[in-house]
Amino acid sequence: MLSVTGPGGIEVSYDKSGSGPPLVLVHGSFSDHRTNWEFVKPLFEKRFTVYAMARRGRGETDATEGHSLEDEGRDVAAVVSAIGEPVFLLGHSYGAQTALAAAADLLGRVRKLVLYEPAWPRVVGPDALARLEELAQGGDWDGFAVTFFRDRLFVPVEELEELRTTSLWPPIIADAEASLGDLRALSRYDFQAERFRDLRVPVLLQVGTKSPRDLYATDALAATLPDVRIGELAGQAHEGMTTAPEMYADAVSRFLLS
Repeated sequence: MLSVTGPGGIEVSYDKSGSGPPLVLVHGSFSDHRTNWEFVKPLFEKRFTVYAMARRGRGETDATEGHSLEDEGRDVAAVVSAIGEPVFLLGHSYGAQTALAAAADLLGRVRKLVLYEPAWPRVVGPDALARLEELAQGGDWDGFAVTFFRDRLFVPVEELEELRTTSLWPPIIADAEASLGDLRALSRYDFQAERFRDLRVPVLLQVGTKSPRDLYATDALAATLPDVRIGELAGQAHEGMTTAPEMYADAVSRFLLS
């Protein structure tokens, strides 16, 4: 992996592949720079030079404790700055919030921004976080992931049980400890959509038609950002890049390359 030193001396790693204009991918929780984009990245590589960054505790990026979401936004900004030319920037879930925070500090360096269901901090309130902390302290990472997916993302039990039988589940469990750091940071994040009203880059807010919309900041940002559109992913929920990669790659590419 390649790496760049971010603020505070944090080493931030990323993969580079493909050819075309630069596209920086910022993964969400319960995934990393590989698993979040496993099915869609080969499609992106045909159209873009893809920079898939690994957030804290993933890949060769330093693992830290007590970091903030703003800290991770500065990590994203460090990767974008290292590329040396304006980029397309795409973030998923928690990664969408960090990408948004980075874009606000990268005037002139982000050509277009794609945010797939940026999570509200209220997704993990104090009581929910306390329960997850209890499971983590006991080392029950399977229970930790199940509890979050079922009780906070409202994944139907039948779909969740099916997911647990697939090859997608072990990487989710492997990332659970790093994801706890995400959830802690998200719970402390003072998100105010109005702070981004001067972000004058074209923004695509993606939302799955099967997702519980109130979990995500999509509509708050749509009402605030000056150059914004909502793109619905028909029949998808929170993981469209995994469940419908061709649909997802086409939707992103149409927006970025139009």
